[in-house]
Amino acid sequence: MREVALFREGSMKKRSIVAIIGPTAVGKTEASLELAQRLGCEIVSVDSRQVYRYLDIGTDKVSLEVRKVIPHHLIDVVDPDQIFSAADFVSLAGSAIEDIRSRGRYPLLVGGTPFYYKALIDGILTSQLPKDLKLREELESRAKEEGRSSLHEELARIDPETASKLHPNDLRRVTRALEIYLLTGRTASWWRKEGRRMGGLYDVLYLGLYRPREDLYSRIENRIKRQFASGFVEEVAYLLSKGYGEELPAMQGFGYRELVAYHKGHITLEEAARLDAKSTKAFARRQMTWFKNFSHVIWYDISCISNRALLSDMEGHMRRAFEGWIL
Repeated sequence: MREVALFREGSMKKRSIVAIIGPTAVGKTEASLELAQRLGCEIVSVDSRQVYRYLDIGTDKVSLEVRKVIPHHLIDVVDPDQIFSAADFVSLAGSAIEDIRSRGRYPLLVGGTPFYYKALIDGILTSQLPKDLKLREELESRAKEEGRSSLHEELARIDPETASKLHPNDLRRVTRALEIYLLTGRTASWWRKEGRRMGGLYDVLYLGLYRPREDLYSRIENRIKRQFASGFVEEVAYLLSKGYGEELPAMQGFGYRELVAYHKGHITLEEAARLDAKSTKAFARRQMTWFKNFSHVIWYDISCISNRALLSDMEGHMRRAFEGWIL
């Protein structure tokens, strides 16, 4: 059973936090490292791929040497065959933010996973709770052996409110409700009522970075060339040798799925690089679509501003946001 720590509204003073957002390869990491040094920040990664151990080159993680100087949180949290959900992110990010604050430093959120930001700020929906396909298969197997009514009766003992709304033959929803309880220790009805209240602890200031599309695409292509030249192909071979197969969510991200296909002999290395670039560019477009719906974003076209002016303006906004923190 997974324990999910809860950060409830009213458990701490609401305060401003700062997040640097933008599409992949835009330059978030470079800006965040400089600003973290200037202001005494520690970085909380908001990246759904960097939580996985061993996925280093393909996710463009900051080096261990840099992390020794500027602490990073929520990197290398779970193995590639483990499940990591938005609820896990909210729990760990909340803990990291308060830990950083308790040591007299400031948290700086950096990354390009929009639904992690939404979960932290707006709370958790039941659809964002952990999933475990193996556990679900075990429950479905029990239903075949013992009858569907047996699972419904078990749910009625654990979560009568949810059970009362579900027909015993609604196996998909009954097993999902049991799965939620077994993974989180809380019932589905509890999450429906309280999940939203896990958000709303912070006012967030988003500092958004973007570039013209062709400029961004060029940076994506150059990064992929660097990754392939720096051992990305070998990294995927190592993951496969460790038994981390293509069916795992961690191995289905752009770059990894293409190199898995290469190692299986389905495509050439040149084709893998081309498809990686295509997938990454499509992902960058989706990121910008999601981020355009965010509120309170100060956007910077960093192709039209000097690095010095960019960092100076971002620093000013960050200092004002952090004024409300009591350290």
